[in-house]
Amino acid sequence: MNATSIYEQLRADILTGAVPLGTPMREVAIAERFGVSRTPVREALRRLQHDRLLESGVRGLHVRTPGPEEVMQIYEARILLEAEAARQAARAHGVADLARLEGLLARDRALADPDDATRASTNLEFHEAVWNAAHNPVHADLLRRLPIHLVSTPHSTLSVPGRWEEALEEHGRLVAAIAERDADAAADVARDHMRTARDIRVRILREQASSGAP
Repeated sequence: MNATSIYEQLRADILTGAVPLGTPMREVAIAERFGVSRTPVREALRRLQHDRLLESGVRGLHVRTPGPEEVMQIYEARILLEAEAARQAARAHGVADLARLEGLLARDRALADPDDATRASTNLEFHEAVWNAAHNPVHADLLRRLPIHLVSTPHSTLSVPGRWEEALEEHGRLVAAIAERDADAAADVARDHMRTARDIRVRILREQASSGAP
């Protein structure tokens, strides 16, 4: 396994919450996990640090933990980028893109009370399919570089009662707008979808602050 493969796997682990915020990232342990030397691991960790997914502390690298202000900044950026990605997807998608979106939506609707990690990972997979359907690599790269994992602390907004079902309905409306090539409607659905997630996160942060939770 090379450095790129290790990087991609670790990145996926972080983005889906499989590796929680604050988790130490030890070269030796990771090298043992993948059965490689420390050289490709070191390169992978360097890339993750460049992506701002990791930061250096007293005891080495660990998954970065954000403050409330940064969380809100990430949401505001994502609201803009997701809306534009949806707009472009409505205009540029092909048959395979639409089939992919419809397939992911059907899969998610069939899930029976998925746990928080599953909700986060399948949700991200759906959104990445929208980005890919836009056929704009630069825009997709901007979205992938957003430290989206940081806004899922300590749990994703999809864990709030009723939100998972509501989000799937919003995904359904987004797929329908993309299928109809209604760029304005797609952008509006995506924008409202992310604004709702932001507002839920604000409530979670306020509850944490009032309860004194970390």
